[in-house]
Amino acid sequence: MIFIIGPLFSGKRVYARTFCSEEEMCPDAQELAFGEADLPALADRLAEQYKVVISTETGGGVVPADAVLRADREAAGRLACLLAERADTVIRVFCGLPMALKGRLPEDLPVGSRSGTENM
Repeated sequence: MIFIIGPLFSGKRVYARTFCSEEEMCPDAQELAFGEADLPALADRLAEQYKVVISTETGGGVVPADAVLRADREAAGRLACLLAERADTVIRVFCGLPMALKGRLPEDLPVGSRSGTENM
């Protein structure tokens, strides 16, 4: 499984489309963490079911005052850690540029299509 993470609107999904179909990806994994009682089981299911799992980074901003929002943010971060642990490849996309954090960028991509900036 390839895990792609990055800020909101950074080109994650556009980049993933350069090497897989919409059916092969889970585009908003962080939303599945909200209220989930068994995050390790969710991470296992996502890793088995999808070629690519995409998550928006959370936790880099102001800590929410609302307890439910804080819990959701914490769950999303924990899920991201679990997915990164299970992934063969972890790619962070920032400003449309993919960076391999674990493993390597998919080799079957032409060099010019790795920016992920087209159709943003």
